[in-house]
Amino acid sequence: MTRYERVPAPDGGEFDAYLALPGSGRGPGVLVFQEIFGINDNIRGICDRLAGEGYVALAPDMFWRLEPRFERKDESALAECMGMVQRLDFAAAVGDITAAFAHLRAMPESTGKVGAIGFCLGGTLTWLCATTARVDGAGIDAAVPYYGSGIHDMLDRADDLECPTLFHYGDRDPFIPQEQIEKVEAAAGGKPQVEVRHYDAGHAFSNWDAPSMYDEKAATEAWGHTTSFLAEHLK
Repeated sequence: MTRYERVPAPDGGEFDAYLALPGSGRGPGVLVFQEIFGINDNIRGICDRLAGEGYVALAPDMFWRLEPRFERKDESALAECMGMVQRLDFAAAVGDITAAFAHLRAMPESTGKVGAIGFCLGGTLTWLCATTARVDGAGIDAAVPYYGSGIHDMLDRADDLECPTLFHYGDRDPFIPQEQIEKVEAAAGGKPQVEVRHYDAGHAFSNWDAPSMYDEKAATEAWGHTTSFLAEHLK
């Protein structure tokens, strides 16, 4: 059961969000934050897999202010997608993240608890969600950033990380050097219920739609840790 939701933006307008519902029609919510390729088959597939695990999965269109429904398939469009990231207004994105969080939590299909998961750019957006998005004074209940490429530049927000968090990193990631991962570990790794997992893989190892990046072994292992983590903190 899938559809697109319309989410009111905090400063006017509306944006789309892909929704996948579990067979029961109801469950804990999970926000799914896109890679630089937009809400594409890979991200919709992540939502569908989460729905299969019993979650109400919502993927907000984070590029809607630049080009609504922007979608590219894989690494062949890397330069164009990097250009989109460079134009992204992260301050406005925080408002959109909070709006998506509020929308998901208020949906009748949601049981109330909400987690977040994101990949690459989405890993950074997941960090922003965990450290900044608050609805009625409450933040999300769990966060899973996959290889968030901008987190090391946002560690001034580490004191605001209040929810259980599971970080995934590839140790051969050409876009996230080891020293950047070490900064994240130093700032957040010592917090209660925070884990940092490493894999013998490169960047975007979970993206099955990007053949030069996908690493099935690492992706399978990380997904197992992710589903166990979400079940522990959301169900």
